[in-house]
Amino acid sequence: MAESDWDTVTVLRKKGPTAAQAKSKQAILAAQRRGEDVETSKKWAAGQNKQHSITKNTAKLDRETEELHHDRVPLEVGKVIQQGRQSKGLTQKDLATKINEKPQVIADYESGRAIPNNQVLGKIERAIALAGSVRPLLGRR
Repeated sequence: MAESDWDTVTVLRKKGPTAAQAKSKQAILAAQRRGEDVETSKKWAAGQNKQHSITKNTAKLDRETEELHHDRVPLEVGKVIQQGRQSKGLTQKDLATKINEKPQVIADYESGRAIPNNQVLGKIERAIALAGSVRPLLGRR
């Protein structure tokens, strides 16, 4: 039994190239010179932060040309919201807290900068009890 331990043979080999070395330009050229088959593929936007690339249509929409633009809340709606809020004695922050939105959302609606969202408009209507007075001003879209 003791003799069998001495019969064990250990073979030491030189390690092959690491993944980074195998992918290097030098390693690829050396393999091509040796006549080996080398498969290379370029990954799209590899190593760049382009997971959220802007398409042409998005860029056009952002520039708000005549053909493509976001609809905004009419100023009349903003005035109605502001008057209703003030008649209840609420600040923009109080109203925003009441409907679980940010104060900036209320400011945008009142100034006419907001993009209409029926869910938010419904919350505002219920909060300031203007049932049916804000949406007709928007016109059905």
